Amino acid sequence: MPRFLAVYTMNPEDLASFRSLPKVEQDAIDAVGLQQWTAWENRNANFIHDRGGMVGKTTRVTKDGISKAVNPFCGYLVVETETAEEAARLFEDHPHITVFPGDGVDIMPFLS
Repeated sequence: MPRFLAVYTMNPEDLASFRSLPKVEQDAIDAVGLQQWTAWENRNANFIHDRGGMVGKTTRVTKDGISKAVNPFCGYLVVETETAEEAARLFEDHPHITVFPGDGVDIMPFLS
């Protein structure tokens, strides 16, 4: 079955806005979101090939050297479905975009 990389994206400004909320509000959102995230993973366990994880700050390597960088990537997951559209449909109600300040999930096929 084809595998797809699902990359969680978030605008740095949206994360900063979330982090500027009072701690009690952040904790309340986290409590709801993490519970829903676990439920989402349980519902879709048959499709999840690699649970991946969340990622932190970016270090970029180019021909000019190593430097700090900013991108919208904040995590990833690998799923197995028949099509990219089927993979995308898995994420329509994902708490990354319904509870947390995530702005999307990019779905990309692994090429053979």
